[in-house]
Amino acid sequence: MTAATIPAHADLSGLLLRMLGRVEHVPTFDAMRAFTEARTPDTPDELWLCEHPPVFTQGVAGRPEHVLGAGSIPVVATNRGGQVTFHGPGQVVAYPLIDLRRLGIFVKEYVYRVEEAAIRTLGEFGVTGHRVAGAPGIYVRLDDPFAHGALTGPADPRDPFRGLGKISALGIKVSNHCTYHGVALNVAMDLEPFERINPCGYPGLRTVDLATLGVSTDWATAADLLARYLARLLSR
Repeated sequence: MTAATIPAHADLSGLLLRMLGRVEHVPTFDAMRAFTEARTPDTPDELWLCEHPPVFTQGVAGRPEHVLGAGSIPVVATNRGGQVTFHGPGQVVAYPLIDLRRLGIFVKEYVYRVEEAAIRTLGEFGVTGHRVAGAPGIYVRLDDPFAHGALTGPADPRDPFRGLGKISALGIKVSNHCTYHGVALNVAMDLEPFERINPCGYPGLRTVDLATLGVSTDWATAADLLARYLARLLSR
């Protein structure tokens, strides 16, 4: 798929895209929740893309011990699933606001499709993304992120992420069959804040971005690709 610049507001296969730019997390969260609470069966689905200033967000299952030392970065409680993660400049954050009942899918299929959009986006850069059972998000092989082979064999229960790095995190909320929150794809970030937490609740899990893997691209290119794949997979 060739990426072309998407306007700040565009209709992609019936999904209204809003490119928000760099926005604070809390007002964006409040706006997503308000949109979802106010929508009707006729409300068009939307896809919001943005990046956030540095912030740690805790999911509903978040445990304070997974924040090892936030320093000056704020820690914000949210109502999404999952544990703690970090958002910052150089990360594409996508918030699909989708009526699952109208689309005709359930939550498990929705999660699969969002992860698939991240995998296909990585594939545009030659990077092979992998799923890990029971650990939502997308991972890459640290020794060869461009290898096409599937992960083989059962994970070591003592170190289920051995040899892997996380490049995309997923956390969603579903209210009255409608989704908000979403997926984050690491492009070219300051990764140090991930060392201040147990990412997604997993001690020692390494977090990477495309730049770490030797891929040179910019936020807009990655955002365009992710938006188009999400639109393709989440539209009727």
